Amino acid sequence: MRWMILFVPFLLTVFSGGCGEPPDLAVVAREIVTMDDERPRGEVALVRGGRIVAVGSREQLAAGLKQAHSVLDFGNAVVYPGFIDAHLHVAGTGRALMELNLVGTRSLEEVLARVREKATELAPGEWLLGRGWDQNDWPTKRFPTKVDLDRVVSDRPVYLKRIDGHAGWANSVALRLAGIDASTRDPDGGRIVRLPGSREPSGVLVDNAMGLMASALPKVDRSLVKKQVLKAMNHFACLGLTCVHDAGVDSLDLAVYRELIDAGQAKVRVYAMLLDGPILDDYFRSGPVLDYGNGMLTVRCVKLFADGALGSRGAALFEPYSDDPDNRGLLVTPPEEIEKVTERALRAGFQVATHAIGDRANHLVLDAYEKALIAVPTADHRLRVEHAQVLAPQDIPRFARLGVVPSMQPTHATSDMPWAEERLGPERLRGAYAWRSLLDTGVRIAGGSDSPVESANPLLGIYAAITRQDLDGNPPGGWYPEQRVRLREALRMFTIDAAHAAFQEEELGSISPGKRADFTVLDKDLASVPPEEIPGVRVVATLVGGQLVYRGE
Repeated sequence: MRWMILFVPFLLTVFSGGCGEPPDLAVVAREIVTMDDERPRGEVALVRGGRIVAVGSREQLAAGLKQAHSVLDFGNAVVYPGFIDAHLHVAGTGRALMELNLVGTRSLEEVLARVREKATELAPGEWLLGRGWDQNDWPTKRFPTKVDLDRVVSDRPVYLKRIDGHAGWANSVALRLAGIDASTRDPDGGRIVRLPGSREPSGVLVDNAMGLMASALPKVDRSLVKKQVLKAMNHFACLGLTCVHDAGVDSLDLAVYRELIDAGQAKVRVYAMLLDGPILDDYFRSGPVLDYGNGMLTVRCVKLFADGALGSRGAALFEPYSDDPDNRGLLVTPPEEIEKVTERALRAGFQVATHAIGDRANHLVLDAYEKALIAVPTADHRLRVEHAQVLAPQDIPRFARLGVVPSMQPTHATSDMPWAEERLGPERLRGAYAWRSLLDTGVRIAGGSDSPVESANPLLGIYAAITRQDLDGNPPGGWYPEQRVRLREALRMFTIDAAHAAFQEEELGSISPGKRADFTVLDKDLASVPPEEIPGVRVVATLVGGQLVYRGE
């Protein structure tokens, strides 16, 4: 009886009341996993005008299925709500797909071999740019130097970003073009790594020191950003992503998004986070953009940075790094500035999402948010902490108490676990990547990848969240397994809870009547395969607003 009370009104909405219009599309599969607690499963979803009008069995929706203008029957595949990545970098992902890719390199010599090979493909004097090196994966876990790069390329500038994007590695030509030498001072919130026993730059720039290279790097124009965004969107669509939260955009990025949407070329929805700077003044005056291009672009969030990254020892810690006793990391934005911008954002109707990785950075961000909320009381603010990676025990319950959303990337844990204990020691690790502890306080975690830092494949994030193992199944039982989550909780992180983090839970995140028709179609039911098989599950198709944006073979 309860089911009939819930279901019959939707049938009436679709097929009576003078509306009488047949569905544009019927999506059919062996099973539809809705992530809607009121109707968790189905076999048919009917779509009209880009929105879901009914979900049910073949028998229940036989009339609508017969009347639909078109039918996508995926046979034995399984349909999920369109997967959402709550933290990545769109143009950065496209750029990484176009530049030298160093992800997965296992030694300095392997990196140098790739650099040498790439240099032969470029025009004389052209910059060699790349990303993805990680000294923690090398036998000798030291930062590389310009001397290393100069050995293989000395006739052109080379600049390679670390995998986390929080450190850059330059050769001598690049340093000279940027005017970085022994007399250059460390900027606030940044560090120029020096050669041992001297003031001579080693070639590695950490956090805000990377800005010293900006004036020398090739200029980024609109056509290049457009190519990067298109390449990234195609990549996301084939991974089953239908919406992404772009964690740091400027006016050029937004202009490209609008151009692609207007031309019908955008393949995934974008929830954009504005970088701090002059762009904020304009948006704080005009207010959020909530439904550009029929929901393809939303602009209502500000991205701030509290500290650096753990891998480059820039994450701000209360106590020194266990493997670097003179270093407690970097605060790249003063806490009072975070508080000030948060107050302005709340008054203008914007959300704030602050990058915080170390325990000290997370504590200071929560303090800043708490003070801002006292100054500007806001009932439903959904302030976010991006990464929330290392938390002091006393700060874990503060997220729920303050209503702050932890936006976390499960694959960071499985990438960092080989060396994280060296950085933090065993005691601090108990509050690191603490998904279970946070969920048990009642918060909703928004799941993401931080692509191009990690793969944008949401199935890898789901696998990492439920196993805390790498793709080889190590360590047995999982790394700090008490912090694992259940499959449904991991699915929520990449669907309804990611939508909630963007105030979009009434539009996205579940297959429910009235919501936008965003679907991810997989060849297997994730609940019916062993966890170790989840990374190999194949994306059959991706639909955004009822439109097919990717179909596998």
